Amino acid sequence: MVYKKKIFVIGSGGHAEACIDVIEKQKKFQVIGLIDIKKKKLFGKYKVISNLDNLEKLKKRTKFVHIGIGQIKSPKLRIRIYKKFLKLGFKFPTIISPFAIISKYAKIGDGSIIMHGSHIGPNVKIGSNCIINNFANIEHGCSIDDNCHISTAAIVNGKVRIKQGSFIGSRSVLKESITLSKNSFIKMGSIISK
Repeated sequence: MVYKKKIFVIGSGGHAEACIDVIEKQKKFQVIGLIDIKKKKLFGKYKVISNLDNLEKLKKRTKFVHIGIGQIKSPKLRIRIYKKFLKLGFKFPTIISPFAIISKYAKIGDGSIIMHGSHIGPNVKIGSNCIINNFANIEHGCSIDDNCHISTAAIVNGKVRIKQGSFIGSRSVLKESITLSKNSFIKMGSIISK
């Protein structure tokens, strides 16, 4: 397989592993290294680059990056990284698993990742820098703002509005047509009806 474009993944923890798996299966990008100030060892077959003094040098290798750092309690770190790398001229492509089901009428923002087994229905709008984790189900007409994480096997029923920076825990269920405020935190297994 010859890849057309190269990409760095920012982070080297568990979520980075999951992101790499999606990127490899998507077959649009070749991961050429991980960017992480905390780790200096090899991560699988990928080298961790911990010297971040010259990001311009890294940009000469590729302008594409993806944030492989998860979000549970707060989106602040992901937002800070996203803004920093955008300001430096890096680009955040949308990453979509070939094992996800995405309506052709859905819109997904830059830097967001749609992971394995997810379902995104028609007229769904997903903002930038979002994580739609494995087997999440987002039904028709939903609107998810920037910097949100919809966790594994969560169900977001039709016409729900989720405002920016929110986290929806694994196996949570959101009733149709409700609105969640900015930076909402919904714990695992919750049923939200109002």
